[in-house]
Amino acid sequence: MGSWVWCMQRSETRRSQIEGMMALFAKADALNMEQVEKVFDGIDDLDAVVSTIGGTVAEPLADSQGNINIIEAAKKRGVKKFVLVTSIGAGDSKDATPPSVYETLEPVLVEKQKAEEALKESGMDYVIVRPGGLKNEPGTGSAKLTEDNTVCGAIHREDVADLVIKVLLSDVANGKTLSAVDPAQMFGEPQFESVEV
Repeated sequence: MGSWVWCMQRSETRRSQIEGMMALFAKADALNMEQVEKVFDGIDDLDAVVSTIGGTVAEPLADSQGNINIIEAAKKRGVKKFVLVTSIGAGDSKDATPPSVYETLEPVLVEKQKAEEALKESGMDYVIVRPGGLKNEPGTGSAKLTEDNTVCGAIHREDVADLVIKVLLSDVANGKTLSAVDPAQMFGEPQFESVEV
């Protein structure tokens, strides 16, 4: 059994790459609720949504309002499950990041927290995944999820994607906010209990 994957982007820059992966492309700006709803209305059997969108320190509104628009459109369409990717440092994991990192990323992290709260209050099944510092190298396959909100470190984007697919396809993590880190790339030598999905 398979599923169609739709990828909503605000520009067509990556359209050929997305379609090359056999995903369907939809153009919309997440900050424009009308555009988001139009995309959602055009999808039959919309069961789950994964949002990885975010803004920049200079323009962080996508982290909150963009995600909130997607959450509200998903709820309106009766989506069963929503996976939101934010960041270590958001919400109750603020103290996990070094103070200088939090200070630099604070505008984004504050907005991400708003989206997390909106998702928790939405009534949908959800999982919030908070990755550490993102790396572009190939994944290691050793990344872990944990409910421990004090962990901090790095993780490869490919490993985040793998963990997101796992939580999407499993009910084990429903209703949880999980930090995502690679134990070999963590600060210090913290001990934590991982969540297996």
